[in-house]
Amino acid sequence: MNDNNRRLTRHLTNAEAQTAVILSTEGYNQVRIAQILNVTQSSVSRVLRRYRETEAFSRRPGQGRPRVTTAAQDRFLRLQTLRNRTTTARNLQNALRRTYQVRISDQTVRNRLREYELRPRRATTGPRLTRQHRVHRLAFAREHLHWRAADWGTVLFTDESRFTLSTNDRRVRVYRRPGTRFVQGHIRQLDAYGGGGIMVWGGINFRGRTDLHIVQHGTLNAERYITDILQEYVIPFAPFVGDNFILMHDNARPHTARIVTGFLRDTNIDVMDWPARSPDLNPIKHMWDALGRAVRGRLNPPETLEQLSEALIEEWNRISEQYVQNLILSMRRRCRAVVTARGGNTRY
Repeated sequence: MNDNNRRLTRHLTNAEAQTAVILSTEGYNQVRIAQILNVTQSSVSRVLRRYRETEAFSRRPGQGRPRVTTAAQDRFLRLQTLRNRTTTARNLQNALRRTYQVRISDQTVRNRLREYELRPRRATTGPRLTRQHRVHRLAFAREHLHWRAADWGTVLFTDESRFTLSTNDRRVRVYRRPGTRFVQGHIRQLDAYGGGGIMVWGGINFRGRTDLHIVQHGTLNAERYITDILQEYVIPFAPFVGDNFILMHDNARPHTARIVTGFLRDTNIDVMDWPARSPDLNPIKHMWDALGRAVRGRLNPPETLEQLSEALIEEWNRISEQYVQNLILSMRRRCRAVVTARGGNTRY
């Protein structure tokens, strides 16, 4: 699809028509003017031709198909959409008919909303945040907003993640012709529950990272978290950071169990007071994303859980130190984003 097909074929407003004429007199060609106004070249050509013939920016009376909605009805559609962002063109069509007794098509609804730069897009997902969650997130972000790189360098960011043999992250594309969506070769076949998977644990710090731990034989409960994670990885890593070492882990039940908090207190490990439901604040989440892409992009993707474990460990160690450091340095931007969102979800 070329650029003209993506731009709007529409009549320009008087202000846009005037802009097109001014740009033309300054030496801009029609293609460049169309790019600036985000319309097709034919729309610009009509305006320039009309100006040469009439020396007017406005359309001739009676030109074009009469508009079936009034300005008030257009505002009604816009306000209904802003009040309910998940509504559909059909729902808006019915609401307009009930209120104004005006019948328009679904496409006309979309055209009117497009004039306000409102287009349907895939919704971004994020954790459900209550008012209390937002308050705690905002307080954390404000408290750490002015931390320097050296301050964040004392923190070991940790997390668990699950990887499966087959996933559907909707990033895979297939080249096909129209009408062949369900041809067998165009369907990405997936196994139920991802074909099996494994749980891993890891930690990152500005000065390095821990080894990737594969959680074997069941789930990670509080007892195993102490013996398999804290004793094997966190305690040995603390001297590497220094006396100001801080452990960051989320509020999962194995992390906040009484025996875990007691163990950390007895071993003099400071734990960062982490706000609940804040994956966007934890930079290691992007490590999991990079790790998953690296495993899927291997020349010979893993076909068994044993191969998956080996691939995860290899790709974990291959992620560059610069990438890890950039993730740590993003903490100030993450805190700023939470403050801007008043504790709500962010793009991270």
